[in-house]
Amino acid sequence: MYLPRGLIAQLYQNLIKRNHAAAPPVLLLVALEPDALCACRILTALLKRDYIPHKIQPIAGYGDLYRAAEDLIRPMRTSEGGSGGVVVCLGVGGMVDLEEIFGMDVDENGHGGTGDVEVWVVDARRPWNLSNVFGTPIGEDLVSGELARKRAGVDKGRLLQSYQSTKGGIIVFDDGDIEEELEAEREAYCALEEMPEVGEDADVEDEDSADEEEPPESGQAPKKRKSWGDDDESGEDMSDDERPRQRRRSNSGGSIPSSPERRPRRGLMILGGSSDFSRSDSRSRSASPAIAAPMEKSVKSLRKQLMVMRQKYTKVLDKYYQLGTSYSEPVSSLVYSLASELGREDNDLLWNAIVGVSSLELYGRTGSGVGLNPLSAAGGSAGWNGDRGERIRSVLRDEVRRLNPSDSRDLAREASMGDSTGAIPTSARSATDKSIRLSPEPRFLLLRHWSLYESMLHSPYLSARLHIWSDAGRRRLDKLLAKMGVSLTQCKQNYTHMDMELKRGLRERLLKFAPVYGLDGLVPPPPRNGDMKDGWGFVRCWGWKACLSAIDAGVILGAILEVGDAKSLSHSSLDSSNFVGAQSQAQDADPTNSTSAGEDAQEHIIARFWTAYDALASIDILTTHISTAQYLHKAILRTGTTLIEKKQIRHLRAFRMAVVKEGPDVQLFTHPGALTKLALWIAEAIVELNGTKGRNRGSELVMAGLDESRGRYVVVGLGGGGATESTRERIAKREARQKARDAKKAAKAAEMEKKRQARLARLEAAGLDDDEVEDETEDEDSDEDEESDEEEEKERGQGRNRFGNAFQEVVRETGARVRMDSFEACVIEIRKEDLSGFLERLSMKAVVG
Repeated sequence: MYLPRGLIAQLYQNLIKRNHAAAPPVLLLVALEPDALCACRILTALLKRDYIPHKIQPIAGYGDLYRAAEDLIRPMRTSEGGSGGVVVCLGVGGMVDLEEIFGMDVDENGHGGTGDVEVWVVDARRPWNLSNVFGTPIGEDLVSGELARKRAGVDKGRLLQSYQSTKGGIIVFDDGDIEEELEAEREAYCALEEMPEVGEDADVEDEDSADEEEPPESGQAPKKRKSWGDDDESGEDMSDDERPRQRRRSNSGGSIPSSPERRPRRGLMILGGSSDFSRSDSRSRSASPAIAAPMEKSVKSLRKQLMVMRQKYTKVLDKYYQLGTSYSEPVSSLVYSLASELGREDNDLLWNAIVGVSSLELYGRTGSGVGLNPLSAAGGSAGWNGDRGERIRSVLRDEVRRLNPSDSRDLAREASMGDSTGAIPTSARSATDKSIRLSPEPRFLLLRHWSLYESMLHSPYLSARLHIWSDAGRRRLDKLLAKMGVSLTQCKQNYTHMDMELKRGLRERLLKFAPVYGLDGLVPPPPRNGDMKDGWGFVRCWGWKACLSAIDAGVILGAILEVGDAKSLSHSSLDSSNFVGAQSQAQDADPTNSTSAGEDAQEHIIARFWTAYDALASIDILTTHISTAQYLHKAILRTGTTLIEKKQIRHLRAFRMAVVKEGPDVQLFTHPGALTKLALWIAEAIVELNGTKGRNRGSELVMAGLDESRGRYVVVGLGGGGATESTRERIAKREARQKARDAKKAAKAAEMEKKRQARLARLEAAGLDDDEVEDETEDEDSDEDEESDEEEEKERGQGRNRFGNAFQEVVRETGARVRMDSFEACVIEIRKEDLSGFLERLSMKAVVG
């Protein structure tokens, strides 16, 4: 089921009404990423204000999700002696069937069910698992008394205003895309769910008995009627690990394609080639008359007709899952919308939302999946994530102006200085100033906490365009600074200690000299009118303590989650337990010591999560870990420079490949987040070296980091990216295409009718009977519709990251031993000895839509 954007506050308001002293605490499952962490901060602030008890559980991957289902969610169910409750998934589980993972489905005997546990899913990853979006939990029909997927206040998976949260189920929070883009998928899913079961091989005796049985007046098959075919192959030869991966069964026995291949089981390590990661088989064992059929039609013809319908709808869902991965509205932005709808917004919540939205840029999460996104020449973050990203930032800027009004003195000072000379804020206006301001942030890294030289040196945008990995690139940087009139003495001291006149004129000098070196958009240009500040960033001060930009805060939070404590950055402390994602990763090291190693790994994960969580509310903790972020980005520059200088980036057929397997920082890049940042840095350099500025072509990259202690590689596939069309633009194109198609059909129909009349006239003149003239347009129109649909689907998935689908295909073909535990479909772990064969076969696949 899904909650429309317009009703975003309904479930929370219902929760407030049901809250009482003995109510069970709300369980928050939070992904280990800055966006989900910021959303958690916003939501917990709301829960505290309404005195709703809650518990937070960090979730590193699917292994942790299964453990949480067994240890935390199962005891909540009323069928297990619990009292029900609410589970909120922030950045967790949107791509898998949560009803199955949480054990909330109903078996053939009617056992199981939601147990009055309601799960709210707020996730930015796509594609959705449509079972979560459109599936309705099985419950007892009050009219017939039979089990059915019906619930009051739910219309084809869509929650209505009359819905009451009393019986539990999976509820997805719609950011607007479900209503605007998934209407065809909704129709197909609901049609498949309503179809009774039909076997593929009809038994002669079953057909005879079916012919003797009179259909009901409605034309539908009786509810207790057996399938026309046997389902023996569905479970006899299937292993225990494969059995849960079948298509989701509808209430009438039909099968519905589930989310594509992202359902790892408890073991999560696949040790053989026979394991099947997907059940995307287009065949189905279920279909039956869903509409009244004429009596003269045989069971065989009805069965054939319904199989065609089922294949048509199944194809729609399969196409959706094959589009590739993408990102929609950030989780923190959606949860802030909830706070705004409730009238609870304030500066703290707004800052958390801004940091969460800004952090996605650091990890390359765009509307086309994880990959590079060419930024516009407007500077700052302008252009990131296309039109949708700019709309979100525009709303946040409006919120900043509303909650942080400028006084007359500040306005007068800005007017006298002029926007073009606007200095980058580095301090608060007073000792008690905690306001959020708009700032013309350059595309530098940790500028306020580094020297200008170091900040420019470690900027991925600037380092790629200046070829900073070479001596010539370093000289270009020195020459740029010299042309700007900034001496090396000035630029190599802390930025806050630089000459005030240099800081005030920095933006103006960059606007003048940066284009000479191809650095258009290094800083945002002057506003075109009074309110437009494209590309401007966000800055917040905490009195005289500190002043941070939103990007800086996102960088620091990410470093805490990926590296750990700033006090333990010596190489001896960078052991494997500091970078594993779940307890199960320790199972291959030493069987006798796997339990203690797994517990130690889990302690590291939890410690890093709570440090980052506390840092969002404590500026002292956040500033303490600035050195952690600097350490990480120095390692990225060192490692990336080494890979390019030693020419260790290979060009395969479909992508480029780089492997980090030696050097002082090798263990650092066994964390998927840190490895993704390194991959983005390398991809920026590749695009610049190949001269493909402003486009994605050539940026597809597979980056692998060796974890020698466990004998595995962590692999991330970088592709897609690019500024994508907004949903409204795609809908407008779709409507225009449909109008053109209808006009073409009308013209062709008129032409065929004209030919038909001419033929009839010739027959009448010859004295012959008027023969029936066949209409040949139907098949042609059908072919045209199919071609148009294929064109639309191709356009819809153009440029998307398809590494997740490609990884699963290669695993099935090669039998490579991999582990898919990350919520990112394009991140896997693979045995050291299997990497070469895996990459060879992967190079033959389509990795970008």
